[in-house]
Amino acid sequence: MQAMRVMSALSQATRWKVYQELVAKLPEGMTAGDIARAVGMSPNGMTPHFAILSAAGLVSSEKVGRTVTYRAETEPVAELSDFLTDAVARGRAARTSNASSITRIKD
Repeated sequence: MQAMRVMSALSQATRWKVYQELVAKLPEGMTAGDIARAVGMSPNGMTPHFAILSAAGLVSSEKVGRTVTYRAETEPVAELSDFLTDAVARGRAARTSNASSITRIKD
């Protein structure tokens, strides 16, 4: 289920760009205003995007005074990457195995 939330959150262009910006600024993070400027949106327009990214575990935030700093969380993406890497490896192994079986039958 977490993989679906991660993929869904990152499938939208603005959220993908926000996540890329935040990863590039690790470990410091970015303020909401800096992120909004980086992606060409108003800070108020960013609120729903931050909510979705947060719900997927992709960003964390820290409020100090009136300033909110957002940071990318990479573990959910690492878990998805591990799953996809394993799936690709299994698929390649299955295709190689099937190709070998077909070759042996023809011989």
